[in-house]
Amino acid sequence: MTLDVGAPAPDFTLPTDGNGSVTLSALRGRAVVIYFYPKDDTSGCTAEACGFGEQLPHFEKVDATIIGISKDSVASHDKFKAKYNLPFTLASDAEGDVTERYGAWVEKNMYGRKYMGIERSTFLIDKDGIVRQIWRKVKVPGHVDAVLKGVQAL
Repeated sequence: MTLDVGAPAPDFTLPTDGNGSVTLSALRGRAVVIYFYPKDDTSGCTAEACGFGEQLPHFEKVDATIIGISKDSVASHDKFKAKYNLPFTLASDAEGDVTERYGAWVEKNMYGRKYMGIERSTFLIDKDGIVRQIWRKVKVPGHVDAVLKGVQAL
C-alpha cells in the first residue's frame, strides 16, 4: 500500500513507551511528524532519534508533535528512550499494521538477500490530519533539518 501527499493520514492507536498510548486523530489541531525506523538502539536509528530529540524545542515552537514508530516492543522502546534521554513518544507497531498502511513495510535487499522490513520513512501531517510531505528511503544526515523546514512551512 502507498500513501500520497494530500491524502488523509490513516488513523491509529498504538501502545507507547511508559505504558501509554497514542491516537493520531487525538492530535488534530497540531502538526505531527511520524517517522518509521527499523530498530531501537542501532546506529542509524539512534542518530535519527537523537537528531529529533536535539531539535525538539524547534518543533515545539511551531506546535509540532514527533512520534517514532518501529515494530520493537514497548519494553525495548523504554530502554532506548532512557538510554538516549529521548524526549518524544516512541510507539510500538508490533503487528506491523500501521507500518503497512503508511507504505513503510517494504521488500529490502542486503548483500543479495531479499527480506521484508521497515523502510526509514517520515510523514508530515498537518493540523487537519492531511499528509503534507513524505520522505522515503531516508538518509539520516540532514534529515531532521529537512523535516523541521517542512513543518515550519506549514
